[in-house]
Amino acid sequence: MSGGWPGGQACMPSAQMALDLVNNRSDILPDYELELIHYDSMCDPGEATKLLYDLLYTEPIKIVLMPGCSGVSTLVAEAARMWNLIVLSYGSSSPALSNRQRFPTFFRTHPSATLHNPTRVQLFKKWKWTRIATIQQTTEVFTSTLDDLEQRVKEAGIEISVRQSFLTDPAVAVKNLKRQDARIIVGLFYETEARKVFCEVFKEKLYGKKHVWFLIGWYADNWFKIKDPAINCTVENMTEAVEGHVTTEIVMLNPETVRGVSNMTSQEFLAALMSRLGGKNPEETGGFQEAPLAYDAVWALALALNKTVAPLKAKGRRLEDFNYNNHDITSEIYRALNTSSFEGVSGQVVFDAQGSRMAMTLIEQLQGGSYKKIGYYDSSQGNLSWFGNDVWIGAGPPADRTVVIDEYRYLSQKLFAAVSVFAGLGILLGIVCLTFNIYNGNVRYIQNSQPYLNNMTAVGCMMALAAVFPLGIDGHHVQKSQFPVVCQFRLWLLGLGFSLAYGSMFTKIWWVHTLFTKKDEKKEKKKQHLEPWKLYATVGVLLAIDFLSLMIWQIVDPLHITKEKFTKEAPKEDLDVLIQPLLEHCSSKKMNTWLGVVYGYKGLLLLLGIFLAYETKSVSTEKINDHRAVGMAIYNVAVLCLITAPVTMILSSQQDASFAFASLAIVFSAYITLVVLFVPKMRRLITRGEWQSEQQDTLKTGSSTNNNDEEKSRQLERENRELQKIIQEKEERVSALRNQLAERQALRNRRRPSTGQNQNHNAPPPSSQPDPKSLLPPPGYPNPTTDNHSLPPSFSNSSNLYPADSKMSRNHCHNSQIPLLYK
Repeated sequence: MSGGWPGGQACMPSAQMALDLVNNRSDILPDYELELIHYDSMCDPGEATKLLYDLLYTEPIKIVLMPGCSGVSTLVAEAARMWNLIVLSYGSSSPALSNRQRFPTFFRTHPSATLHNPTRVQLFKKWKWTRIATIQQTTEVFTSTLDDLEQRVKEAGIEISVRQSFLTDPAVAVKNLKRQDARIIVGLFYETEARKVFCEVFKEKLYGKKHVWFLIGWYADNWFKIKDPAINCTVENMTEAVEGHVTTEIVMLNPETVRGVSNMTSQEFLAALMSRLGGKNPEETGGFQEAPLAYDAVWALALALNKTVAPLKAKGRRLEDFNYNNHDITSEIYRALNTSSFEGVSGQVVFDAQGSRMAMTLIEQLQGGSYKKIGYYDSSQGNLSWFGNDVWIGAGPPADRTVVIDEYRYLSQKLFAAVSVFAGLGILLGIVCLTFNIYNGNVRYIQNSQPYLNNMTAVGCMMALAAVFPLGIDGHHVQKSQFPVVCQFRLWLLGLGFSLAYGSMFTKIWWVHTLFTKKDEKKEKKKQHLEPWKLYATVGVLLAIDFLSLMIWQIVDPLHITKEKFTKEAPKEDLDVLIQPLLEHCSSKKMNTWLGVVYGYKGLLLLLGIFLAYETKSVSTEKINDHRAVGMAIYNVAVLCLITAPVTMILSSQQDASFAFASLAIVFSAYITLVVLFVPKMRRLITRGEWQSEQQDTLKTGSSTNNNDEEKSRQLERENRELQKIIQEKEERVSALRNQLAERQALRNRRRPSTGQNQNHNAPPPSSQPDPKSLLPPPGYPNPTTDNHSLPPSFSNSSNLYPADSKMSRNHCHNSQIPLLYK
């Protein structure tokens, strides 16, 4: 009986040695002699296809095919069922071959490459790595292995951060690994490509104490020292780059001294194999490590064929009856192989349901240019045997990534303390101003400044100054769970404080503009309708708008903590760490939208306030006697706010500068407002003593308040007394004039008779009545025959005595004062 061997000449000596021993054993197939027909496909599927057909269509008939490489095995195993042939591989590790539907007659003494993956996952856990990277050659065996690894590490909670692949040139893939800061790297590629990879690794400096490479263990022990024209790195470069890497390999040589079915120990097998090689260096002989698997593969086939003799004989058949159309004999061989279990030179030989070998895994590490065994892992039992002789370039196993340490940026405590002192002093100033305004609320000068609005301004300034404290509180002072509360305090104190302080000043300037910048004919009417409730209502509307907008904001999109990340920084020390600067912000999902609404509304209010202050700068009124000071305060507050708001948004990533701009703008605005509004009032009352005179006037008049109506009444009384004095003087003058008129009349009457006797008797006699013209009142006085009832008694009794040539005129008594007398 013949077996086809379409690849793997390196394992031929061991296979032939096994075949010789089988043929010499009288207890195994005594009536048969096994013949091995072999070719070298050089792991080329195309060449293997040609050789396969040569084997099939040349005598003798082959009963089993035994390919080596995974690529060749895939082709052979998929085609073999068409000829009812069993395929038994000694060197195929592709996970894709563990598919009974696609490869129904396939077995292998080389375990699947996926058997490496449980060992790798176990090592990742041992060294506490949770992040790995992979680089693979683009072939089916490595792709399948990597897919299985990805599934296993996912179940273990390990992340594959980078997955790179290449076909022939690994340069770009290695550069990507470095760019992604790969530290723990699993490499899946053949030996020739491994040299290319590590030449690029040396160039990119992707090795050393920060990196660990996991490779396949079936390379030759000196694979990195072999001169390869495909690379431009020296042996020294390669040796430096591969130092410290870890390999996982299926146990291909039984570590225990046990005689198996071949009556040989593993050491005796190696000695016999070396004699067959004729003194060749094992490290330079390809497939030397798989030789025990090839040896056990021949024994597995022989034992399976031996096991089929009895069942076939019972059916009246022999192995010689096999042909490519005989399915029954193939089924018996399949059944015998599937139940195989024996001790071989590679260990216990057992096949699973997919026809793959189950075995232990050897873990090695390259230390000082040679491989050292550091442990074994039995995936079936989950048992890791560790020798504890692993060696690292650094102090121990490297980190699986650059350790990133979060470092929060906090506000400068010196800056916070300094601004807090100013804010505290501002609050004390506000309390002083508020107390002063309340205590002197009965003073007329204070009353004319609308003291309740000034009280609101003082309270608003104190609230805005109080907002400086939560504005400077960050994670350095409170826990993260309490930080959203601080955010709320910032928003509400600053929002409502602005509404009270600026809203009360805006109300004053608004009503001054509304009432005192109209046409002349409307002034008197408007001046009489400045009622306090209108002022308070205006402030209430502004305050309600802010309160509702803030409430909607907090309900719909409440503030929460967000972290701003900056560029990672490397510490000065040579540590495998990076500093990740973080800055905490109070923010919401649609922060820009809310800020746009609030800033837009407040900005328009500030601009309107500036306009109204400019329009009313020349207005003079006693109803709001401090509107010019209010205008000056509005100028300063508006300019500071309009500058600070955009600047703080730009500097939001710089905690010290942002806090300094915002807090100092609040402090300066509050200070300027309090000083401009209250200090002049204090100075006036102190220097002029107006509060004393007002109190004395209150005691004399018996009135508790001195409003504008009382002042007007007292002024009219003074004017009336002055006019009465003038009238008395005029009456005395009128009396004197009456006496003069009477004397002149009497003298004229005495002279008329004597004069008349000497005149012509034809002349008419003189009138006995006085000349009416001489009795007319002086200019400016009413006729006595008309409105006598409208004059005082003194005037009505002597009005007919004014002489016609009297020099008295309206200039002696101002006519604008006369009507006041009769009101």
